[in-house]
Amino acid sequence: MRFRDLLTMSLNNLRRRKLRTVLTVLGVVIGTASIVVMVSLGIGLKELNMEQISTWVSLTEVTVRQNYSMDGNGANEDSYITDEAIKKFSRLDHVVSVSPTLRISAVIKQGPYICEYINIQGVSQETLAQIPLAEGGHLPDPASGQMELIFGSKVAMDFSNSKTRKGYWDTGEIPELDMSQPFFVIFDQNAYYNSLYPSGDTSVKPPKKYMIPAAGVEEGGPDDYSRYCYSVYVNVEQLKDQLRKVFKKNPIPGQPTNKKGKPYTYFVYDNASVQVDDMDNVKEVQQAINEMGYQADSMIEGIENQQKQANMIQAVLGGIGAVSLFVAAIGIANTMMMSIYERTKEIGVMKVLGCDMGSIRNMFLVESGFIGLVGGLVGIGLSYGISYLINNIQGIGQTMSGMDGDISRIPVWLVGLAISFAIIVGMGAGFMPAMRAMRLSPLAAIRNE
Repeated sequence: MRFRDLLTMSLNNLRRRKLRTVLTVLGVVIGTASIVVMVSLGIGLKELNMEQISTWVSLTEVTVRQNYSMDGNGANEDSYITDEAIKKFSRLDHVVSVSPTLRISAVIKQGPYICEYINIQGVSQETLAQIPLAEGGHLPDPASGQMELIFGSKVAMDFSNSKTRKGYWDTGEIPELDMSQPFFVIFDQNAYYNSLYPSGDTSVKPPKKYMIPAAGVEEGGPDDYSRYCYSVYVNVEQLKDQLRKVFKKNPIPGQPTNKKGKPYTYFVYDNASVQVDDMDNVKEVQQAINEMGYQADSMIEGIENQQKQANMIQAVLGGIGAVSLFVAAIGIANTMMMSIYERTKEIGVMKVLGCDMGSIRNMFLVESGFIGLVGGLVGIGLSYGISYLINNIQGIGQTMSGMDGDISRIPVWLVGLAISFAIIVGMGAGFMPAMRAMRLSPLAAIRNE
């Protein structure tokens, strides 16, 4: 018997028993929707977590720091992160780029506003280019010879009025800094405080202020978090030139000195960010850097643990949904068995007329598979509707996840898998009834009333 004929007969049989077919299909719909929604929640939680982590640090980034002596004598000199060390890291396999970070605490002023403790970070030009700037901002030119400041989105909250000594944390109002105008920066923070609070009767001359233009501010507001929001960023080479100009041959705060208290001729970076070409290679690069005598860290271990937890949650949620589909499979099996009892004489006539056993079996399998297909398709449509409600009804998604973003996500592969699974479940549920139909005696089936 041709497949087309089998399909026609199967559809006609299902059509004759509309109510039973609809109820059976409804079971598959509920089962498919349950398993898809449950799995989509697991996928959403996993992806939301990854997105949250990626706002703070790159998932392919290895952070390199100095190794500190176990005896409490500070950093191991052999693990100083210098320009030479940066070159070593760059030559490692799978390393795309290396960005050193040089930090210094400073005092910064504009008009009546002052921030007496601000973290200025010198980073590579590539890192500066990754900071999303608000409208009106621009990327500093590394060849200009003029250092420019890029402010994190939350830095303005740390400014206060120099007269009233009140700022955002007192008034709830963010100071209106003019990014089109330069800022006065005092790099010698210790000299600044000594001039304000001299010891004894000796007055201390205030340190020199340097006028530094602003390139812009990171996009976002006080409620937005990112890896850049709390600091001020400048080109690292321009910062080094500026510090040499400010401190001349004197020790630079935060920089190591030799046993005689003299500064080294080179800069020692606070850390370095090593970008790897793929997450799968992060561990290899991290291990290589550790073997070089440095302390290398990444998010990969924490991510792997979180992924395991997320996979467990996803498996549990998927199992809950699978129970519904299992119940639907029982309904399909019951429908097929009832169909056999009702069509016993029809089956007997088909056998007497010479219809082969395989065609009889396939007819019932096609019927059960069609129930699974229709139920799967409608179930997918219902899944999208439920997912939309979860994601768009205010507060539901955020309450379930504790994070902003879609908590329920249905990828294309899940749609295909769910429909295939529904068809397989349907045909599997119809297999035993189909085999029973094959084993019916033709004469007994014809005599059956």
